Amino acid sequence: MIKESKIMEELGRETKKQLARAEKKRKSIKAKNKKGEDMLKNIDAYIADCKHFLKEKKLIETFEAAVWAWAWLEIGEELKLLR
Repeated sequence: MIKESKIMEELGRETKKQLARAEKKRKSIKAKNKKGEDMLKNIDAYIADCKHFLKEKKLIETFEAAVWAWAWLEIGEELKLLR
């Protein structure tokens, strides 16, 4: 059985990796229209939430926020709201 501390360490590493990935991509993304601007506001909120939860050591919430930020970035590009 894997110890809980090992799982939390791995979750912390993966979360930081996903946050950095989302932040890097966010820097290069622009909105194409009003809907894209709204989408970027949500993405920025998820990134901010991720950082907040990380400070609070709430790793599950941190990971969820990072995943949502990345998902919205991908969705925005797919729908051609972001470039």
